[in-house]
Amino acid sequence: MSVTRGEGRLETMIERRKFLMAGGLGAAAMLPQGGPGTPVYAAPAHPPAGCEDPAGTPNTPRLKKFVDPLPRPKTAIPDPSVYPGADYYELTMRQGWWRFHRDLRPSPVWGYWATDPHRRHKPIGMGYLGPTLSVTRDHPTVVKWRNELPTTHIYQSVIDMIRDGNPLVAPVPPPPYKAEHQFPDDINVWNVVHQHGGYTAPQSDGLPEQSFSPKGFHAEGYTTLDPSRAKPNEAIYGYTNHDHSCMLWYHDHAMGMSALNVHAGLAGLYLIHDPADERLGLPQGEFEVPLILQDRTFHKNGSLAYTMVDREGEDTPVVNGKAYPFLAVEPRRYRLRILNASNERFWRLRFDVPRDVLLQPQLPFWLIGTDGGLRAPLRMLDFLISPAERYDLIVDFSQVPGTNVTLTNYPGTQVHFPGIPGCGPEISEIMQFRVAKRLSGGEDRTTPPEKLSLPAVAPIEVKPQTRRREWVVYQHQLFRTMTFNAVPYMEPSQDFIKEGSTEIWEYINPNHDAHPMHVHLVNFQVLNRQPIDAAAYQTDYEKWISGGRKPQDHPVLANYFTGPPIPPDPDEVLSRKDTVKAPAQMVTRIIIEEFVPPTDEIASIPDSGATLPATYIHHCHLLEHEDDDLMRPWTIVSPGDDGRSSGNGGHGHSR
Repeated sequence: MSVTRGEGRLETMIERRKFLMAGGLGAAAMLPQGGPGTPVYAAPAHPPAGCEDPAGTPNTPRLKKFVDPLPRPKTAIPDPSVYPGADYYELTMRQGWWRFHRDLRPSPVWGYWATDPHRRHKPIGMGYLGPTLSVTRDHPTVVKWRNELPTTHIYQSVIDMIRDGNPLVAPVPPPPYKAEHQFPDDINVWNVVHQHGGYTAPQSDGLPEQSFSPKGFHAEGYTTLDPSRAKPNEAIYGYTNHDHSCMLWYHDHAMGMSALNVHAGLAGLYLIHDPADERLGLPQGEFEVPLILQDRTFHKNGSLAYTMVDREGEDTPVVNGKAYPFLAVEPRRYRLRILNASNERFWRLRFDVPRDVLLQPQLPFWLIGTDGGLRAPLRMLDFLISPAERYDLIVDFSQVPGTNVTLTNYPGTQVHFPGIPGCGPEISEIMQFRVAKRLSGGEDRTTPPEKLSLPAVAPIEVKPQTRRREWVVYQHQLFRTMTFNAVPYMEPSQDFIKEGSTEIWEYINPNHDAHPMHVHLVNFQVLNRQPIDAAAYQTDYEKWISGGRKPQDHPVLANYFTGPPIPPDPDEVLSRKDTVKAPAQMVTRIIIEEFVPPTDEIASIPDSGATLPATYIHHCHLLEHEDDDLMRPWTIVSPGDDGRSSGNGGHGHSR
């Protein structure tokens, strides 16, 4: 497929490249704030200069901003009686209705509903997205995922395009590989749930080949714990919660259609709490606010429109399921836990205030955590968040009482950023915080961020013998399918990693876009990035492929460096990550300290722990890229195993 499902016409992309080479970056969508009492509307979306939407591409109708209060996802209620020693939940995928804005009619959506063990006739959810699972560190969770979705997809026309092999949306692998169907001819909907960022055994990881349909059709890798308790349209998964205190999330990961399923609403939060955090003095309760950030487009009748076959990104910001919401806050410190759950959009976020309120036009804030948990506090004015990343912030609204603070996407931040600007609509304002409520309970007794004593993250040591493994983002035809190391996802695992070992992974990106790379099972640290001669590397890599992929002829990465290594960004330093930004024309290095899967049983359920060899995956978290084959398996083996005994084939390139 193309850079995304939004690359409709090749000539448009060529013209875009000419424009960029001429130095144009596209005009930022700056919207007037208006005076007091002036209604602020979102202007109809348009692509940046140099881009044109194909005829008939939907655009969201004009919406008034900041008129809908921010929803908060409800919290699911566990049943501790089903599996002793674990909290048990039942979550059902269903189609429902959700109103994204006061001025839009309700739209058909997909979402997760949790069974309330005390009132089973009244499930917990919103219809769109899913309820939050709030769990305790090291206390395991068992979830029965039930599929009661329709058998016709909300975006059936795109499903038909994928099934027909349309190269805009269906993978076309590089030679000598042949294209394979991603789902059966009679299956339009199937699903599987991945706990993103969790320390999970493979059989509960929600791998694409574990998909199952509403009618109980199973993909070839389908698994369930405790099979006697699972119907054909169900799967039971166990989660160790052996993670640091952090915000994970769960979302659809079905083979070939995860982008469409998540776009329709299949995502939710998974909070892991550590009782030790209570003494840190962090904001909690109503002052701890989750923000699930997405972009969506709506037809005139209010229904969801999937436009990414025609362009990159959607045109309207949606937070917790509402377009342009507002949140009334007190003049005190809040903890904002932000998830970028967009299919493809990068956001560069800041908190804008009127210019006469502070010495600068942005309200400073403190970063206290990332994907895998807390880190040393860092004072910031803005940050870049890619799809699937999470940022844990402390924002002090006591500095701006009586003021409206606007969460803004930094002007000029295109969908894929940093990199070549895309042809998707630019979004400026996202939501508003109204510092209008009175301070409750007397003074703010939380700890000031500069005085926080948070658990330190020790650096992972790089040793001379630390193995390095290369992952090349390869695109054999411009604006079409990308793969890792020029190998399709469905080919057997070729990368075998010794249990307990430490490795450095190098994401080599000669492509023109940034990619958020997500590794299942593990947390890692960002080591550095280094610029490369992308054109030369791509040329020599093509020669290596056409020459038969001989190991001795593989391009040597060190021969293509054009500058020294660049340290990680301040928000990445000594942070636990499961997703990393891999910019264009760079090699991005991460270090993974220990590859050890969870082998213990969960709640005494047989076969709930991992056994070796244990296969996981990594992939680009631009969901359209993931579906389009930028995803590969890798396998943990025992120290004495070279991988051949697993029956998965030979080794990938490493050094």
